[in-house]
Amino acid sequence: MFTGIIETTGELLAREQTTDGVRLRLAAPFAGELDHGQSVAVSGACLTVEETTDDSFTVFLADETVDVTYLGDLAVGERVNLERALPAEGRFDGHVVQGHVDGVGEVTGIEQVGGEDGDWYFEFTLPETMGRYVVSKGSITIDGISLTVADLDGEYVAVAVIPATYEITTLSEKSVGDPVHLEVDVIAKYVESITEQYA
Repeated sequence: MFTGIIETTGELLAREQTTDGVRLRLAAPFAGELDHGQSVAVSGACLTVEETTDDSFTVFLADETVDVTYLGDLAVGERVNLERALPAEGRFDGHVVQGHVDGVGEVTGIEQVGGEDGDWYFEFTLPETMGRYVVSKGSITIDGISLTVADLDGEYVAVAVIPATYEITTLSEKSVGDPVHLEVDVIAKYVESITEQYA
């Protein structure tokens, strides 16, 4: 489980296409602390660590992961958001994030409001299948970042991003048209599953 509070960003150092997926090697400040089999959220997708060095680690993207994320299209040199799994004794910030990407959206608007030190306002497309799980002022995960829904309009969702989050995540590198991973609040899915029998 993750919280959507990004620890750092990492850089894609190498990619290898295999017969059944894609292997990525990522630079990360905490790489030397990782062990084989640990989970790391890479821009919101929960992946398993294969090998580590003092400054990098590798993960494997199975075909299914390639199909439902944009990670298979990353180019060497691109940056990703990184978060290690929450330890049992850890402080819980953000919200419950599984690292299971529900869909890929697209950046449709970026605006800084309130001057040079103001917040950033981002708008994204929202796949039709996800709309029923998103509510105004509720939580949504964008590229692994726990954010609060500021506005919701059918096929679009908007969030306000504080300068600190903008600066320490890959949102600062996003442009209109870029893809983002979306994960809805899992609690909404549980509520739907429980109440379906009464519909």
